[in-house]
Parts: sequence; structure tokens; C-alpha cells
Amino acid sequence: MKDKLLNGLNTLLMINIFVVLGAFAWFAIALVGRSMDIPLGFDIWYKLWQPVIQPALGILMLGAIVSGIAGWVNKKLSDRQSLN
Repeated sequence: MKDKLLNGLNTLLMINIFVVLGAFAWFAIALVGRSMDIPLGFDIWYKLWQPVIQPALGILMLGAIVSGIAGWVNKKLSDRQSLN
């Protein structure tokens, strides 16, 4: 059960990282377009910043912390079991 939960968390984090990387690529392209007066969606990206992109970044950071703590706890528990 625990392994299934961690695998699900890792899958969601993998999807989320691609969303965040896609948002960054969109931002970079839109920013270059804006500097050249070509409309490439910077205004749309900016409207999506707070309701979509910021939560995706927060979930990514929280998930990385939770995944790291879960791995550390797993290691400590397996070390403790190997001593017994």
C-alpha cells in the first residue's frame, strides 16, 4: 500500500514537472515575442500565473519535500529492521 502511494505520488510529480517546464518554456517564448512585438500569449500566461502556475510550482516543491522525507524515513526504518 505504501509503495503504491509513493509510486502514485512520484507519477503525479513527474506529470507536474512537465507542466512546470512547459509553463517556463511558454513564458520564455512569450517574453521574447513580447520584446519583438509579436503576440505569443504573454498576457494569457500572466493571467494563468496565479491560478494555475503558482499552485503547480507549490505542489512540485511540496511533493519533492514529502518524497525526500518519505525516502529518508524508509531508509531509517529499513536500517532499523536490518539491525534486528
